[in-house]
Amino acid sequence: MELVIAVAIGGLIASIAVPTFQSSIERARVTRAISDIGLISVQLNRWYTQTFTFPETLADAGFEGLVDPWGNPYRYLKIATANTGAVRRDRNLRPINSDYDLYSMGKDGQTQTQLQGSNARDDVVRANDGQFLGLAKDY
Repeated sequence: MELVIAVAIGGLIASIAVPTFQSSIERARVTRAISDIGLISVQLNRWYTQTFTFPETLADAGFEGLVDPWGNPYRYLKIATANTGAVRRDRNLRPINSDYDLYSMGKDGQTQTQLQGSNARDDVVRANDGQFLGLAKDY
C-alpha cells in the first residue's frame, strides 16, 4: 500500500513539474531568438552605415546557415527591393518595418505576412524598425 501511495505522489509531482519545465524551455528559446534577432539587426545596421544599403540576404551579411532555437532559418526581407505582398503587416495591414523584416517562424515553423494570423502569433519579430523585439502576439 505504501508503494502505491509513493508511486501516486511521484506521478503527481511529475505531472506538475514536466509542463513547468517545458514552459521554461520554451521561454528560454524565445529569449534566445530575441537576442539573436537583436544581434543580427546590429550587424545589418552596421552594414548599412558602411554601404548605405541593406544586404539582399542574410548570407551576404555573413549569417549563412544561422538557425533559430527551433532549427529553422531566420527570415530576412529587404523591403526596398521586396514584393509588397511579402512585407509583414500588423492588424491594421500596415507594414511593421520600413527598412527590413527580420524574424523567426517560432515553435510551429509556420508564418504568414499578417502578424495577427494564427500561423504568425508565435513568430519572434523585429518591428517598428527595431523598436520592438518579441513575440508577434505581443505586438
